[in-house]
Amino acid sequence: MTRIFEQLLADRGLDKSFLSPKYGDLFDPFLMQGVEAAVARIEQARECGEKIIIYGDYDADGVTSSVVCENALRSFGCGDIDIMLPNRFIDGYGLNETAVPEIIKRGAKLVITVDCGSGSEDTIKMLREQGVETIVTDHHEIPKIPKSAVAVINPKRRGEKCGLNMAGVGVSFTLARALNMRKNGGKCDGQEKWLLDLVAIGTVCDSMVLRDENRIMVYYGMIVLAKTRRRGIQELAKVAKCKLEQITTRAIGFQLGPRINAAGRMKSADLALALAMADSRAEAVRLAEELDELNKERRVAQDAAVKEVDGSFGDEPVIIAHGKWHEGILGIVAGCLSELYKKPAFALTELDSGVLKGSGRSFGDFSLAKALENCPDGLLLSGGGHAAACGVSFAADKMDEFKKQIIDYYLSLGLKNQERFLRFKSDVIVEDLSELSLKLYEEICQLEPFGTGNEEPIFEFSGRVISKRELKEKHIVLTVSDGENEFCIKSFYSPSEYFEVKNGDIVKTQFTLSKNEWGGNVKIEGMIISLEVIGQI
Repeated sequence: MTRIFEQLLADRGLDKSFLSPKYGDLFDPFLMQGVEAAVARIEQARECGEKIIIYGDYDADGVTSSVVCENALRSFGCGDIDIMLPNRFIDGYGLNETAVPEIIKRGAKLVITVDCGSGSEDTIKMLREQGVETIVTDHHEIPKIPKSAVAVINPKRRGEKCGLNMAGVGVSFTLARALNMRKNGGKCDGQEKWLLDLVAIGTVCDSMVLRDENRIMVYYGMIVLAKTRRRGIQELAKVAKCKLEQITTRAIGFQLGPRINAAGRMKSADLALALAMADSRAEAVRLAEELDELNKERRVAQDAAVKEVDGSFGDEPVIIAHGKWHEGILGIVAGCLSELYKKPAFALTELDSGVLKGSGRSFGDFSLAKALENCPDGLLLSGGGHAAACGVSFAADKMDEFKKQIIDYYLSLGLKNQERFLRFKSDVIVEDLSELSLKLYEEICQLEPFGTGNEEPIFEFSGRVISKRELKEKHIVLTVSDGENEFCIKSFYSPSEYFEVKNGDIVKTQFTLSKNEWGGNVKIEGMIISLEVIGQI
């Protein structure tokens, strides 16, 4: 074991068992509140041949949760199953009253929510009054248990001890394991593992903490993903230019995930659902290409919106930007503005109804949820979320009042040095570049899957630039030296200041390690996270 890897394990408080998680260490699903009642009700639906509707969400977690649940129900012997996903632009988030007529029309007797439902008591009660029962599976905050549901499975329930950081798809998989155990005399037969490809995608895309059960599920999910049977995922990987046999959480989060989410953002999540369930290769190819095009449209619209803002907010501590932007990109635009200008940000678009609707993103000590709670009664038409992200809507003629309320609240907190929360923390300070070896890279790969709570190690180095290459005026390749050894670091779609670096400059850089294989040669390189000139010749 290399010195650096030993240091990494010690600094993170990890032992060798972390490197080889065991599938058998997943908790017994029947220990989670609500699972026994849910399985009993599904057994009843199966025996009576009842129509079941799975009601999900329009993001990657919601889509994968829905398919996991559907696959599990069919394996359990249920036959009459539909999936309904809300439309972001018409229905909004979650199980709400707009869905009731369609559920009744389809003749459902049981609704199973996935990745939503914890705040839908009114709708669940309305369904019950019309002879439709509901099982809730969710992972969002649950201030009040929906009493009208026959079962509520949510790791956020008071007193819950299992799966506390699971995504919606993890909760859906917990129910799937329970159904598999019930079918097979109390023990899983192993076939449920084929669902883990979707569990890995949904968990990574929802930025869950990759420790404990999540680590186990994503670890094995990536093994399944490498040999997935799902034609849609195979074809999506091709258009995203990632190799499933070498899949990483980075590829899931930045190549597969954005294309899945593009469906719900730009058009309809039903496209992503159809892709995940595609039977024929021709259908899978068509859908994968459509999602790829939607993702390109999303990126163009996002970049145009961010460029349109162009620093016009001045010295204000919170960015509150608005324009005629696509509703589906507002959360991403708010995140981009926050990252670019290092301030909390709102991105709003004006609807034809004269309403401003949008999303907010924040960091550090400024809670968006508390900021919205501080707004006076009557200002907001809707609003909610958590500290780092929120959704909001209000009448367009109240823009100035909203802006004043948010900024005044921020200033009242007296916050200092919030930018420190955006700085990347280096795991290893490198002085001898020869230590960045293939062996070290292979050791670090054992820490996969990377993500929230188990971040990819960041290396920091200060030294001289001895060569520089620019590629297509978008990318930059630098060779740095410690005086004896040289090392290549790269940046794709680089910020403009990177191109100002010159040969001979002394730079301080942070990077992660990557492997470059070309013409039979293997070379370890750095992928730049940050770069600044700290000295010159």
